[in-house]
Amino acid sequence: MLALVLAAALLLADQRTSWLDPVRQGLNLVVAPLHYAAHWPLDAGGWMQQQLRTRAQLQQENARLERRLLILEQKAQRLAVLQAENVRLRELLNSSERVDEQVRVAEVIGSDPDPNRRELVINQGSAGGDVYQGQAVLDSQGLIGQVVEVGPVSSRVLLITDANHALSVKVNRNGVRSIVAGTGRADRLEMRYVPETADVRKGDLLVSTGLGGRYPNGYPVAEVTSVTHKPGHAFLSIDAKPRGRLGRLSHVLLVRRSEIQAQQPGGGNAE
Repeated sequence: MLALVLAAALLLADQRTSWLDPVRQGLNLVVAPLHYAAHWPLDAGGWMQQQLRTRAQLQQENARLERRLLILEQKAQRLAVLQAENVRLRELLNSSERVDEQVRVAEVIGSDPDPNRRELVINQGSAGGDVYQGQAVLDSQGLIGQVVEVGPVSSRVLLITDANHALSVKVNRNGVRSIVAGTGRADRLEMRYVPETADVRKGDLLVSTGLGGRYPNGYPVAEVTSVTHKPGHAFLSIDAKPRGRLGRLSHVLLVRRSEIQAQQPGGGNAE
């Protein structure tokens, strides 16, 4: 009964007066830590759940961005390849004007694995017509070789750097004629049978003469890289570098025989 009377008196005093406000504030200071402690597990659980959800979302976003990056990189690489290929094709089309556009573009699809042979395989053969044995093959920079074997859908091209290949050339500066032969190396040719008294200098451009009926006249073949005078020898020792980009060929030009013969000195008489 005493407790009930005391409780009623406290309730009445709390409602009617402000005497118990300091007591209430003191009790709040004492009880507040207990409230925080009681609510901490719930807050911690929510925070952990939010962190885990955010981490999973970040991982998913990173995975999505990585996939997107790979796709974009692949597209960029493909675009770079297409741009480079377009540049090469434009160069080929521009160079085709020198032979009156009577050419066919072929794609390089392989090379001879024999280190002693300098041959390429192209994707043009007898099925498409206008491809024949002995046909001249060019790139955008100069002569690179001739067709030596024709199949139904592909053909083999013997490069001018092959040790079994030779062609007639002249120095573009003064018209001195000679023979350029392959050495088996992709970056070296030999200019043979040039007299000691001939005027040939390093940097001279060697162009085709058109003799023989296979190569067009006046087309770049090589550039002289060294001229050596050997005592007691009747001929100069001359090295040259092919003008064609033999190590980076993707497309080539096949020149029709009628056009080459039309450009030959003397109306097309073969050597």
